Amino acid sequence: MDRLKVLVVDDEERMRKLISDFLKIKGYETVEAGDGEEAIDVFFADKEIALIILDVMMPKMDGWEVLKTVREHSKVPVIMLTARTEETDELKGFEYGADEYISKPFSPKILVARVEAILRRSGVNQNEVVRVGGIEVDKSAHSVKIDGKEIELSFKEYELLLYFIENKGIALSREKILNNVWNYDYFGDARTIDTHVKKLRAKMGTKGDYIKTVWGMGYKFEVEEKA
Repeated sequence: MDRLKVLVVDDEERMRKLISDFLKIKGYETVEAGDGEEAIDVFFADKEIALIILDVMMPKMDGWEVLKTVREHSKVPVIMLTARTEETDELKGFEYGADEYISKPFSPKILVARVEAILRRSGVNQNEVVRVGGIEVDKSAHSVKIDGKEIELSFKEYELLLYFIENKGIALSREKILNNVWNYDYFGDARTIDTHVKKLRAKMGTKGDYIKTVWGMGYKFEVEEKA
């Protein structure tokens, strides 16, 4: 299997090397960029980049602008790195399409674990198609079709739908969803889940009714089988 490639973007060379070294130990290939403009150039020149680790505070173009530019053209998973801890910044990151949000200082081992989890859930190198109740999820293409028509989902919406489908018929607490879709050490507001579920339901049309609210707990994905 070819090694997956990760773009590491940070204006501190020491930080880039630290992250890259840990990723290489785990068998990943890395490319680096020292500012936002360079990150854009590198990303669009290399179609093999499977994930981006992106610092927020950088010269020339900050991480938010890089993320917005990338999201206009790609659903590649993005992990944001920041020294800030304000909730508004974290919500801003998810609003712009970030998939994970890690505050500095952080454990490189935890960062690598998140990279592995995201790539595993995103279906990289998987050739599996999941079908249920008129919904078709192609893990390798990272696409979702409803009644044969493809719908546009953000990376997090895709992960959430896949998690629901893989746990069909099971009542899932918001805490459990956070732990599995947003990762076990994410301490954000559980309302983040409600926001994503609302958007996901809307994009799924009538199939959105498969996502049932379990009052006081969370959600359950149930498909009504035809007689």
